[in-house]
Amino acid sequence: MIRKRLIQVFASLFLAPIFGGLALAEDDVQYEELVQLFQEFRVMTGVTAGDVDLIPVVSPDAIQAEALALTVFQKRLRDIRWSEWSVSKQIDYHLIRAEMNGLEFRHRVTKPWFRDPGIYSDMVLFLGERIPHEPKYEDFLRIRKTITSIPNIYSQAIINLRDVDNIPSDLADLAIRDLENGVATFNRLTAALGQNEAKLAEEIELAAKSNGELLAWLKEHRPSMIATAGIGRENYNWLLKNVYLFPYTWEELRTIVELEDNRVIAFQKLEENRNEDIPRIKPVQSQAEYKASVAAAIDDIMAFLNREEIFTMPDYLTPDGYFGSWHGFDRPWPDRHDYFFNFSHREPRVEEVHEMVGHHFDQLRGQNSTHPIRKGWRPYKISTARTEGFAFALEELLMHAGYLDQRTPRAREIAYEQAAFRTVRALSDIYMHDNQWSLEDAMTYSVANAPHGELLNDSAHLWFEMATTLRGVGHHMLMVVGKVQFMKLLRDRSQQLGDMFKLEVFMDEFFASGLIPIALIRWEMTGYRDEIDRLLME
Repeated sequence: MIRKRLIQVFASLFLAPIFGGLALAEDDVQYEELVQLFQEFRVMTGVTAGDVDLIPVVSPDAIQAEALALTVFQKRLRDIRWSEWSVSKQIDYHLIRAEMNGLEFRHRVTKPWFRDPGIYSDMVLFLGERIPHEPKYEDFLRIRKTITSIPNIYSQAIINLRDVDNIPSDLADLAIRDLENGVATFNRLTAALGQNEAKLAEEIELAAKSNGELLAWLKEHRPSMIATAGIGRENYNWLLKNVYLFPYTWEELRTIVELEDNRVIAFQKLEENRNEDIPRIKPVQSQAEYKASVAAAIDDIMAFLNREEIFTMPDYLTPDGYFGSWHGFDRPWPDRHDYFFNFSHREPRVEEVHEMVGHHFDQLRGQNSTHPIRKGWRPYKISTARTEGFAFALEELLMHAGYLDQRTPRAREIAYEQAAFRTVRALSDIYMHDNQWSLEDAMTYSVANAPHGELLNDSAHLWFEMATTLRGVGHHMLMVVGKVQFMKLLRDRSQQLGDMFKLEVFMDEFFASGLIPIALIRWEMTGYRDEIDRLLME
């Protein structure tokens, strides 16, 4: 719980760090203070908490206490003298500053505990994702803490959300939809459990009842939930500069995303024209065919990476633990697939490059990092441009490096079709948060402009993606512009080194910087200060 974490660290907030042993140079002492401050802050926010199944009951008093603690942490950070440090240590300082700013933005602007019912209905989505199609008894034990915590959390949700006129209508609609879908989740749990465990069956029944009560409360008060969901341009620009460490404004991002949208659509049409005499790819027709195609794709991609030496492949970079982790191989073949399966059922390599080479390998690198500050992912979407942007970039850039050369030329069309849906989502992000588009406007635009948009119409996939970008400000914009930033970095570094540039060395240096904003990676790799100076301007 937030209150418990605060009690653990609050007494130390006003105490200076104590270092034993030999005296350290002043810069080293200051850096050690930074590391200690970071560790205390992570404990307070619970980012490192391992018990991901249990979502705390968050009261207004605990939220207020966290906001107070944050101001003390921020003051301690400002008191650290960092300006003469090495570039790498300065970057670590800015990462912690961004993380504290992210929590500040959450308290000052988005206020999800009071404005977004989805932070509570997320529990139902969480349950649905964590339960296999045919769960075993041990699966129920694994999610039991979540099930038993739902009644208290949903009761607190009704208290926290009582100022209904501050709740955006679009966020209310998203939560209502999730809770309605949650009915089927609880029915599936009950049916799968049977009558073998009376206590657990009772806990599921209580959770289902709480789900229904929160759903009924939201529906009753929905007419009064009239606030706008978009955060507005001024807040968006503050978030870009102070949390995402993005050296662009809303206006500049709109131009970048529109130009990228123009480019990928143009390239898609050129590929289609070139391939008009080539047979179209027939999608797989069964779960067994799909599973076999994914296995073959992974083998091909691993062979390509080892052969072409795009980047160093340490022993821990393997597909172990990845295969089938998100593909749904354990589920029956549905009558209607989510939108992205329209691509992966024809050519899975594009999506596997994104998910395995991008996200899975990044996760493994993060787990193997020993850096005291840069280890692993960062909260508040500080890592998103780096992680999602890089994974997105791989789809097209590795295509130019040759990983689809042995496939039908039609496979290249899929890379651009997937890219076009991402630029459509990024434009929805930009315009919804500028309050020019509603959720309905963005969904209509996506159906009209995404490749094969008719498959998106009222699909679970479209609802999910629009919720992601409306509730997680900037998510899809960060993906598209992160790709553009990566290409800019590759261009800058290659121009800087000339004939000495080696792709493998560049990639290894890029990975060594960690899952941090690309503007900071660029500063560390090239020494160019233009972007960081812009971020530090008042």
